[in-house]
Amino acid sequence: MELQAIHDTLKAAGVAGLLGCDEPRPANKKEKDPGRAGMPFLLVDPAEIVPLLTACRDEPRLQFDLLIDLTASDPAADGDDLWVLIQLLSLKYRHRLAIKAHLPKSALSIASATAVYRAANWHERECSEMFGITFEGHPDPRKILLPDDWKGFPLRKDYEFPTEYHGISCE
Repeated sequence: MELQAIHDTLKAAGVAGLLGCDEPRPANKKEKDPGRAGMPFLLVDPAEIVPLLTACRDEPRLQFDLLIDLTASDPAADGDDLWVLIQLLSLKYRHRLAIKAHLPKSALSIASATAVYRAANWHERECSEMFGITFEGHPDPRKILLPDDWKGFPLRKDYEFPTEYHGISCE
């Protein structure tokens, strides 16, 4: 199923939080559009992420039964937003879906997807440590990659790498 058909199916099902869909496009020099590479994605409201994921899983025409990836991206050190990126797969229909939600850096909080997809558990824990995103309602928010007293979020563009950690040089 194509992205627009997935979008239309979710919209027809009354799913809230759909902000649009974006497909890759070539550059257009006349209109000064640099284009966009990558996967097509749905842009969604982060406040509606759990109902949207539930609909993606439960809608009979979609049946996205597997969360492949949940991560984040910091597009710019001086930017105002982080992106939460989710990829789903329907084993029955053999189609994929990429979902993007923009979170303001001033309020890095989004509902946990673990109630819908158990596979989100470790992905969210990694995102929390690396980007500083709080996943509300996560069943086990302990760190899995960094020590408990680590300062900062290493995958953010504004991260300043420490020169030492407990007397050990990091350079």
